[in-house]
Amino acid sequence: MAASPIAVLDVDGTLVDSNYQHALAWYRAFRSLGETFPIWRIHRLIGMGGDQLVAAIGGDELEERIGEQARERWVEEADPLMGEVAVLPGARDLLLALKERGHRVVLASSGKPHHVDLSLDLLDARDLADAWTTSDDVEETKPAPDLLQVALQKLGAPADAASVLVGDSVWDVKAADNAGMPAVVVRSGGFGDDELNDAGAVAIFDTPGDLAANLSDTPLA
Repeated sequence: MAASPIAVLDVDGTLVDSNYQHALAWYRAFRSLGETFPIWRIHRLIGMGGDQLVAAIGGDELEERIGEQARERWVEEADPLMGEVAVLPGARDLLLALKERGHRVVLASSGKPHHVDLSLDLLDARDLADAWTTSDDVEETKPAPDLLQVALQKLGAPADAASVLVGDSVWDVKAADNAGMPAVVVRSGGFGDDELNDAGAVAIFDTPGDLAANLSDTPLA
């Protein structure tokens, strides 16, 4: 009997409702450095790592000029907002359902270690997840595949191990495609179904709880 595929789960926006806090933190960070971008444009990039976001919104010149400062300011702005983050509906149920089905579960986050710690506590997931990642584990984040490859390495699994990504953004789906994984997506990232489908999502659900109730209809069956 074939082993159950590894479940590689994004955290921010997928299991915890933090995307808008991160968007606001980036907005304030840029503003503090004399650069103002519409928050909706920033939100469209959430899910992409901070190492890529500055150039994505303002070009290489902006990255060279204020990239490191912006990332430092973002942490300063994000930290006070983390107390407002809540678990998305059914997120812990999804973790439990995956474990009950025999999946190994790794939480693939590019968040700062102390933000990942907060999410683990909110989800009470330390005894459920087999491993997790943080921004300290990779040099290049999504949509590059590095984070997902490191997630498998954390389990001692080969790069071609049967695995499925659960995410919330087009950046998750693109990273999964780059890593050779199918991607199942929840809508909490704020992207339209057409965008997620065009990026390559194989299934879309409203909430983690909806996914937990319908695992048999996904590659995690």
